[in-house]
Amino acid sequence: MTVWLNGENRDTRGARNVAELAQKYGLEPHTILIEHNGVALHQREWIERTLSEADRVEFIRVVAGG
Repeated sequence: MTVWLNGENRDTRGARNVAELAQKYGLEPHTILIEHNGVALHQREWIERTLSEADRVEFIRVVAGG
């Protein structure tokens, strides 16, 4: 299955939900914010958000600054 990931058409690598997609791409949960079809998700929602063909997913890196 393919989704739009950060504006590019990408394979989900067998991921069925947003949590698995982040894991497949080697992302640490505490370092990113995930937006699914225009909705920012809390980390506890990632596993509940199933992926469908052509979904739009954005991985946004969280960077602390001062």
